[in-house]
Amino acid sequence: MLTPDFVSPGDKIAIVSTARKIDFREIREAINILEKWGLDPIIGETIGKQNHQFAGSDQERVNDFQKMLDDDEIKAIWCARGGYGTIRIVDHINFEGFCKKPKWIIGYSDITVLHSHIHNLGICSLHAAMPIDVHKGSDASRNSLHDIIFGEKVSYTINPSKKNVSGSCKGQLIGGNLSILYSLCGSKSSLDTTGKILCIEDLDEYLYHIDRMLYNLKRNGCFDQLSGLIVGGMSKMHDNNIPFGKKAKGIILDVVSDYNFPVVFNFPMGHIEDNRALMLGAEAFLEIKEDEVKLEYI
Repeated sequence: MLTPDFVSPGDKIAIVSTARKIDFREIREAINILEKWGLDPIIGETIGKQNHQFAGSDQERVNDFQKMLDDDEIKAIWCARGGYGTIRIVDHINFEGFCKKPKWIIGYSDITVLHSHIHNLGICSLHAAMPIDVHKGSDASRNSLHDIIFGEKVSYTINPSKKNVSGSCKGQLIGGNLSILYSLCGSKSSLDTTGKILCIEDLDEYLYHIDRMLYNLKRNGCFDQLSGLIVGGMSKMHDNNIPFGKKAKGIILDVVSDYNFPVVFNFPMGHIEDNRALMLGAEAFLEIKEDEVKLEYI
């Protein structure tokens, strides 16, 4: 995997939206953070645009992302927010120049489309807080984003969950939003999970849908040769009037019960305040013990 160059003070960082609409006021705090870090924010044309729920038409979003992708002065593209819409444009983006001279693509949620597609091009990307919510997150969340893009060594030690499946593993970090991973199955952006550590998180889903998505991944062989599973926030889950019978953790454990890879719950990633940055595509070592959980890059 190729790792994009880390940033330095004075570098230009683009902010664009590949999905839902967003206006300048909603990214003001993120701009302040970039400037505090000594970086130069460049605001894309999709910020402030609106086409129904999207940040401009599909073509306008393609053009804005492509412009920042092809500009050698732009050292990273920070996707402003998620929502829905990235899957509508990913096949219209030309990644040829990007593959020759990669730069950091940063975001989470709907940006999982880009993370997965870029992983299959052999380039690392950054699952991290976005301009819409970075100022609302924890200091640890912001600091992890800063440290990774500036090339500092990052590792995480967290408290264990009683639901964890203990063990250790290593492999490339992959994944992101479960609903997006599910939607990519069968496409050229679908992930090969062999020997890798899969990270999943989700928001505002019905429990039966979590079960359905996980069974789809299982039927696609995503767990057959998986090295390990990291479960982040499974936030604001819904149940039906007739209860499904299990919460999200129980559903996950049930689906992966046929396998022997380690599983960690409550990892700080996803639609939660403590959304730590993860370098997707990078080789990592995960150790899950009864008293602590460690994730470090190797």
